[in-house]
Parts: sequence; C-alpha cells; structure tokens
Amino acid sequence: MVLTYYSIKMKNTLVVLFLIAFNFSTFGQDKKVSNYKYIIVPENFAFLKQKDQYQTSSLTKFLLKKNGFTVVLDSEKYPQALRDNPCKALTANVVDLSSMFKTAVLIELKNCSKKVVYTTKEGTSKLKDYKKSFHESIRAAHASMSAIQYVALSNLAEIEEIQEQGKAAALAINKAEETPITVEKLSVNNAITETNTLYAQPNENGFQLINLKPAVVFLILKTNMKDVFIISDKNGVLYKKGLTWIAEFYENGRLVEKKYQLKF
Repeated sequence: MVLTYYSIKMKNTLVVLFLIAFNFSTFGQDKKVSNYKYIIVPENFAFLKQKDQYQTSSLTKFLLKKNGFTVVLDSEKYPQALRDNPCKALTANVVDLSSMFKTAVLIELKNCSKKVVYTTKEGTSKLKDYKKSFHESIRAAHASMSAIQYVALSNLAEIEEIQEQGKAAALAINKAEETPITVEKLSVNNAITETNTLYAQPNENGFQLINLKPAVVFLILKTNMKDVFIISDKNGVLYKKGLTWIAEFYENGRLVEKKYQLKF
C-alpha cells in the first residue's frame, strides 16, 4: 500500500512521542485508582488508641466520598457487590508522620493484596488541639488527591443517549461491511478502525479515559502540541482530526487505529 504524506508524518510523530513516553514511564504514581468504586476506611487507625478517635475515620470517609467513591467504614455493612468480592475495594489508611513540632499525615490506598497503589502528599498542621490538628492535616493530605475521581455514569438520560449513539454506530459499521468500498473500510498501513465514546478524567499529568463499564481504556499524557496526547499505557499517540479523536498504537506488531468521541 502506498503511504500518504499524512501517514508518513504520523509515523514520524509516533517515533518522537514514543521517546517522550519512555522518559515519562517512571514518572508519577499508579493512576488506576479510579477503576475502583469502593473504598474501605478502618474505624480505628493504627496510631490511635480508640475507634474513630478525633473523628479521623469519619472525616476520611467524608472526604473520600467527595471523590465520587462509595466509602464504608470497616465496621459497617458492605454493599452486596463488595461482600461478593472484597477486591473491588481499596483500603484507605491514614499514616501518622507527626513530630514534636507538627502533626503530619498522609493517606495511602491499598488493594486487596496490601499493595499501595496511591499515596497522597503529606498534610501538616501546627495547631495545638489534637482534633483540630488531625482534621487540618487530613484535609491537607486529601486536597492533593483532587485529581482522583470515580465517576459513575448514573445519569440515565445520558446513558440512554450514549447507548443510542452506540447502536447507530454499530448499524453504520454493519452497513459499511456490506458495502464494497466505504470510508470505514479504508485504512492506512492496515490500521484497524473502531468508534466509541470515552470520558476524560483529569489526573496529575493528563487524563484517564473511561468507558461506560466504567473501566479505564487509556492513560494519556499531555504534550506541547495542541490536541495531541501520549498514550502512556500502550506506547501510542492520541490526536484530534476534525471532530474525531484517533488513537494509534502497535498491538502484536501491527499498527492499530481506533476512533473515539471524547467527553472532557
């Protein structure tokens, strides 16, 4: 197949962005936290003597609910889905790093294998009152995880609209397969083309793109080029062409091209 100027340009862009992605590969924390719907908060943190002392557990639960998670104390009745599979939840622990001169804490999120998947920045307070100082430091630590958001697509009207769009897209693809030559059947470098709708959730260096399940489809990093992102988890590139976003990456040695509609 004869390569067009556009396909050659894109191949060169991919090479450059792959090198950039390699430099970013050791940067930042695990961004898969938003895959989890549930977070469990211990009623008694290890550094405290009493259950929910200074209302630390209650405050942590309250703050994490602001991130869109379903949060339960470990002493409360779990939702059925969580009772059936405890690994659907992360556990949030407040870690005490205090010294003589200040109260300092951070919040760790661990999966069911006890692996830390996310750690906030340290939150501090110099207030003398224990309850006020722990509250101020926990709030400060939580503020650093504002980019972590679980978004449940619970708006029925929105879901129905997206489902109708998906049905229309499926019908268009089926029709295209019955037609000898259509735009959907043409591709560059044998690239596979698909269309879907993804939702962008901001994180520290870019966005995570989720589908309706919801599940993370891509992790993308910002670049200095307008409407061009690095797909960090697939060593690829995401760019905008007209009203469509196109993801290009190699899979099993083959260049794959997928089309998406993004909702920021």
